[in-house]
Amino acid sequence: MKQIYLLGFPVAIASELSIQLGRAAPELPVEIMEQFQAEHLQADSETLCFLMDSHLANLQAKQIFQHAPMASLVILAEQMNADRASQLMSAGATDYRAMPCPDEILGIYIRKAKHQADLSSQAKKQRKGTNIFVTQDVETRRLLDHVALVAPSRASILVLGESGTGKERLSQYVHQCSNRHDSTFVAVNCAAIPEGMIEAELFGHEKGAFTGATGSRPGKFEIAHGGTLLLDEITEMPMHMQAKLLRVIQEGEVDRLGGNSPIKVDVRIIATSNRDINEAIAKGEFRQDLYYRLNVVTVFLPPLRNRPDDIGPLAEHFLKRFSEMYGRPAPSISNSCLKHLQQYNWPGNAREIENCMHRSFLICTEGQLQVEHLNLDNAAEPSNAGGNEIKAGISIHDMEQALIKQTVQHVKGNRTEAAKLLGISIRTLRNKLREMDSGTLIADKMVSSV
Repeated sequence: MKQIYLLGFPVAIASELSIQLGRAAPELPVEIMEQFQAEHLQADSETLCFLMDSHLANLQAKQIFQHAPMASLVILAEQMNADRASQLMSAGATDYRAMPCPDEILGIYIRKAKHQADLSSQAKKQRKGTNIFVTQDVETRRLLDHVALVAPSRASILVLGESGTGKERLSQYVHQCSNRHDSTFVAVNCAAIPEGMIEAELFGHEKGAFTGATGSRPGKFEIAHGGTLLLDEITEMPMHMQAKLLRVIQEGEVDRLGGNSPIKVDVRIIATSNRDINEAIAKGEFRQDLYYRLNVVTVFLPPLRNRPDDIGPLAEHFLKRFSEMYGRPAPSISNSCLKHLQQYNWPGNAREIENCMHRSFLICTEGQLQVEHLNLDNAAEPSNAGGNEIKAGISIHDMEQALIKQTVQHVKGNRTEAAKLLGISIRTLRNKLREMDSGTLIADKMVSSV
């Protein structure tokens, strides 16, 4: 770390803090900005900012991270305020503390900032310029730094998070930051493969191993040899396959169906799940020993509603993608439209905003997205026309039924899309619809098979 900034403090307080910081870290220059000017900050990670709390502190914190994305930020207040502390810590501040601040505490902030700067510098080298994961959220960018640091290892990584948060995209980011980036990245959706086919799909088969096996075929493990294998929705894998997968990970070799000898494989495993794995283990649906083998490094990807700073950048990113796809200019996003996007809860996370931008791009002809192009008004409010309202006191069973009905209505009956938004397989969704008391009505009048 090379620089400390004091932002927005009165002269007397800033002078005292500057003296204290000189005692704690005499090698670091301290710059005092009585008038807040975030654009003058050094735009790198080797920066520690102390900001005076005020009614503008939320906006100022956001501006700081816009100009110095990996800065460490400490908020100092004349009096402690628990609500303010929660707001500003959520905005990315390292700490919120009342003044005066003892020398030893300032020293702790400096050491933490130095450590964060070192991590960020190492992660920047390891990323190799990859920008595969789109984010402006401070905590998510810090998460990416930590992921980049573990990426070169052989350790298995377990990525957890709601459906649509970008777990596969994060897995590709790990691959790009690893020493295997020039090798193959193979993704397998464990929920989408029929149970009778998953063993041959993963491990391969020899000619004649089963009816229809007219030739030998390598499995996904062999195809990913030397690279990375993503096992998406790992908790949907049948139990008997979990035992075989555990052996492959432990031994580093696979047995093709109908084969006579094992085949050595060198594969980096990344597994993802949108379920509570501990709950799945308790229900006997997931092996605990496999869980311990997979979660050497565990990464939790927060939902989009918890990283609102990503909504605008993601919307622009998808509009640019569709502009390239359709060969026409991407529309800009009006202020009212952006505000509407930020107020929406996005239950389907990044996947839902991608679909929303696709739809909006197709119907927008004015060169600027407006609120009416989004078609989110009805989806923003839970519908109670066909089920129970989700509120305190409702049973888990009734809440699940209400959520399924609302999601199916939201996607206009598209079962495949509803299953994606709910984070379950299409097979599971069909079973749940069949079990619901009103399942026949939904199937006949509201749901169209895809």
